[in-house]
Amino acid sequence: MTKTIYLDNGATTKVDPKVVKAMNKFHEDNYGNASSIHHKGTEAKRALEEARNTIAKSIKSKKEEIVFTSGGTEANNFAIKEIAFSNRSKGDHIITTEIEHDCVLNSCKLLEKMGFKVTYLKVDKEGFVNPDDLEKAITDKTILVSIIHGNNEIGTIQELPKLYEICKKHDVYFHTDACQSYTKTDLSAKYADLITLNAHKLHGPKGVGALYIKKGVKIQPLIHGGGQERNLRSGTENIPNIVGFAEAVKLAKKEYIKKMVKLRDYFIEEALKIPETTLNGPTGNKRLCNNINISFRYIEGESIGSFLDAKGICSSTGSACSSKSLEPSHVIMALEKNSERAHGSLRFTISRFTTKQELDFTLQELKKTVEKLRKISPLTKILKRM
Repeated sequence: MTKTIYLDNGATTKVDPKVVKAMNKFHEDNYGNASSIHHKGTEAKRALEEARNTIAKSIKSKKEEIVFTSGGTEANNFAIKEIAFSNRSKGDHIITTEIEHDCVLNSCKLLEKMGFKVTYLKVDKEGFVNPDDLEKAITDKTILVSIIHGNNEIGTIQELPKLYEICKKHDVYFHTDACQSYTKTDLSAKYADLITLNAHKLHGPKGVGALYIKKGVKIQPLIHGGGQERNLRSGTENIPNIVGFAEAVKLAKKEYIKKMVKLRDYFIEEALKIPETTLNGPTGNKRLCNNINISFRYIEGESIGSFLDAKGICSSTGSACSSKSLEPSHVIMALEKNSERAHGSLRFTISRFTTKQELDFTLQELKKTVEKLRKISPLTKILKRM
């Protein structure tokens, strides 16, 4: 059987064995309900609050500002919809960007159907929002700005302090989706009113995330029930997953970031030696440490990915949530209205477990695959004539 080389860590990551060990304790022994008042419940409650404190410290917030959710998608829906509903008396205008994750864009589209107005900011060729464009878009009816921190497809890291400063100047709430950037770059609650976090992008379990809500933010509950999570998100807390989330955060080290940056830059340099290739997104410290996204002219990224998969290499044509769509990546299209570039893009996302040997094999197969596909692609002859 072909050995798997997993380079789709932007979709999800391998759960660290130490995380599994920490979680198993709460599946097998400390299995109480955190709302119960007996000793099993008390054990679970203690673990819940210790995990909440770990997440809070990691972004320099207070633990009571952390609300656990089922993941990033829920947290993004929570932030956008409930801020909109809670503050409609103040205004009906929301600002986001063209390169958000689908869960943000689709939440905004739903709100538009309900009478809200949404402005979708354009980005430059590297995926950055112009702070001046944000300021110009704000009106006296604007209640929320939601801008992704580290883009899931092209790795662009927005400058949150500048964007937040503009929002505070105009008394507008600022939310950022930090699912991809969390633990991979500096992230502070100082520069946002709401922050979306999740576990499975950092070697934690799937099905758990969190929403940071700054004290004083006006927001109504997402789920009504027994009053868990400060009455904002009722339901029995998933203690094993929450414990696993916190353990994954503890295991994330800055030294891993340095390792990933080195491997990322090596892969980009070698891959761009293939003729007619383009890097999507910025370079250096403006890019997520694990993200590589390259467009290959004359051929489709999906075809390249399929050939690589046959060799045991897992990659992606974009967000896992929209990978079954035949539409070109909306993120790449936002950089340049070029469907060929968008269809020809392929994303490789590494992790702290990735090795240089794995990347060397991938580069070898990538070069052979691109050459093979270009020879049989009708686009090669057509576009070269243009």
